[in-house]
Amino acid sequence: MSELPPLITFLSDYGLGNEFVGVCHAVIARRCPRARVIDLTHEIPRHDVHTGAIVLRGTLPYLPEAIILAVVDPGVGTTGARGRRAIAVRTVEQDRVLVGPDNGILMPVCERLGGVAQAVDVGRSDERLQPVSHTFHGRDIFAPVAAALADGVPLTELGEKLAVEGLRRLNIPVAVMREEGLELHVLHRDTFGNLILDGETGQLAELGIELGGELWVTQAGRRYEVTFARTFADVPPGGLLLYEDGLGMLALAVNRGSAAELLDIGRDGELLVARR
Repeated sequence: MSELPPLITFLSDYGLGNEFVGVCHAVIARRCPRARVIDLTHEIPRHDVHTGAIVLRGTLPYLPEAIILAVVDPGVGTTGARGRRAIAVRTVEQDRVLVGPDNGILMPVCERLGGVAQAVDVGRSDERLQPVSHTFHGRDIFAPVAAALADGVPLTELGEKLAVEGLRRLNIPVAVMREEGLELHVLHRDTFGNLILDGETGQLAELGIELGGELWVTQAGRRYEVTFARTFADVPPGGLLLYEDGLGMLALAVNRGSAAELLDIGRDGELLVARR
């Protein structure tokens, strides 16, 4: 059997209505023709590092052994004290290698894998394309560095060593169990208007809420009747349900509707879940 091709997983906010993703694929193919690229998504909301990080973390249990390339980069081209670096990192557990901007997007995955063991600044890597665009580092820095890693180039040869403790992190909320119920926070909304939350089903069990059970969701002084359901069809059209999404997180939805619109709530918004 021939050796399996190296893999690169790719997430960005580039969208598919332009050439950006295709050009990054082309750059990778030129540097490492045998590499295979798996597109996780390119529909992260524009400049939304927070959502990119949450989605990337959620995909981790399903990723093969691969270089993880993530580019949501509103700070592209900035320099000085407010500038952001281009980095590649290796995790403590599973020896995963990630490439992207140092704006926090890579860190939730790293934290799930014991933290960062090694980090390098790849902004001046010999692998970068020349001249480097001020606004398209995905093509000129991140894609060629990811391809070089896929081709077997050691991480330490791709840039200058960085202090791990200096890497930027995101402030992502976590669910909190309170006397009055479970305080949840909106991590992001998906394309259907479902609200992805920071809790897990085990926390509902602590409240004595079982599948099929009824509960209250309170938000901004308003209280909603909600069913803890397995599927959308478990409630009538227009009904609210709390369910476990495909990535194992709690999510709030309206059957054939939009929970985000009904509750008029955005990212980091708070909800309180209590047993009825």
